[in-house]
Amino acid sequence: MVCGKKRVGEELRCKSCGSPFEIRTGFHYRENIEDNFPYIKNMISLGESETPIFHGDDFDLKLDYMLPTFSYKDRGSRILISHIADIRDSYGITRISEDSSGNAGASIAAYGSAAGLAVDIYVPETVAGRKFSQIQAYGANVIKVKGSREDVQSAAERSESFYASHVLRPEFRDGIRTLAYEIYRQYDRMPRNIYIPVSAGTLLLGLYSGLRHLMESGEIAEMPAIVAVQTEAVSPLCAKINGLNYDPDNKLSSIADALVSRKPVLLQKMYQVISEYGRCMTVSDDEIIEARNRLAKKGFLVEYSSATVYAAFRKKPQENSLLVLTGSGLKNDS
Repeated sequence: MVCGKKRVGEELRCKSCGSPFEIRTGFHYRENIEDNFPYIKNMISLGESETPIFHGDDFDLKLDYMLPTFSYKDRGSRILISHIADIRDSYGITRISEDSSGNAGASIAAYGSAAGLAVDIYVPETVAGRKFSQIQAYGANVIKVKGSREDVQSAAERSESFYASHVLRPEFRDGIRTLAYEIYRQYDRMPRNIYIPVSAGTLLLGLYSGLRHLMESGEIAEMPAIVAVQTEAVSPLCAKINGLNYDPDNKLSSIADALVSRKPVLLQKMYQVISEYGRCMTVSDDEIIEARNRLAKKGFLVEYSSATVYAAFRKKPQENSLLVLTGSGLKNDS
């Protein structure tokens, strides 16, 4: 949150300043990664393991799509759903809702089902494709909503189910700390630059939280530069960072269909992090397609949204860089 007020129960937004909450670590980094989440009593698992790193000649790749539902979102879903499972008896939770037609919806559906919860996923009326099919495969009840992306979110939040928002629930972002821990464990010295795709901000803020924890614990001496990558069509963070005009109501679209947050509620927090510890780059659809094709020829098939990081690296290569590949190319329809 912005004002510093402590969260009460399962509040989504601070009643004083209106911003989402965040979880702060008040302890030294622990070698066993699960021990860094002391508020989780019983950790749900779908067999997760450290995602591998490919060391190339000019850059490294973190294959973070090699998780149970084939996207990095499983890091957040595991912690969020474990937390919900812990409190379900106290709050009478039997059914959860989420608004997402993509990777988050699939991940929440998988972990929610594994926890024995009924799952409602609210999606835009026009949704289709492999990600939608994946959500259905996990047994989620899919509710199609007419209108804008905001209308879909509103419907999920107003439902009688417990709203398991991957954007507003701080436990989801907190789960992505594990990405920073893994990178730290896999390198003798941390990479100087970490490239990530950015949309709603969960990946950026979760990664930053983990890196900050490592710094506060004395495990690393300096913060790697976080290179946030957005599409030219949907670039609210880059516009704010680089002082450019941006119309969040524009009708432009991108082949990177996972990077669609035009009015991210976490924008101000993202701006603070990148202003101090990184930079923001935009890439065009042509650059994304070329990057995806080049990665595939190297043996790495990723979704278009994930290929944005390689597109950005090719525009402005930096020595000692790690590119985080966040979603499998098997999720794209073509």
